[in-house]
Amino acid sequence: MAWKNLTQRSLADAMLIEHDAVKELDAVHELIDWSRLEQRLSQIHSKARGEKAWPPLMMFKALLLQSWYKLSDLALEKQLTRDLLFRRFTGLDISESVPDHSTFWRFRQKLDTLCLMDGLLS
Repeated sequence: MAWKNLTQRSLADAMLIEHDAVKELDAVHELIDWSRLEQRLSQIHSKARGEKAWPPLMMFKALLLQSWYKLSDLALEKQLTRDLLFRRFTGLDISESVPDHSTFWRFRQKLDTLCLMDGLLS
């Protein structure tokens, strides 16, 4: 599988100011067993050819933010572009591009097709 690498952090990420809003999402991040979700998301495969796909866990975290903040796909794309808290929660580096709105739609459709959405949210 060819997934984008989101593990290397930039200097800006390391210097992100500690703020109460950051701590709120960090607290939520600590409550969730991400390894269990990542294991369930492993059913999603990227294509061997073409552009590297976004990691399923990062995409799912973005969908959680979308649900919590009641955002459209386009608004989610914009928030991820400019909101450092959203980037930190999803694991996107400050210099990393973000998935476009149609990518979120396709990912959600794939979750529905594989009947994963309800299981992931429970």
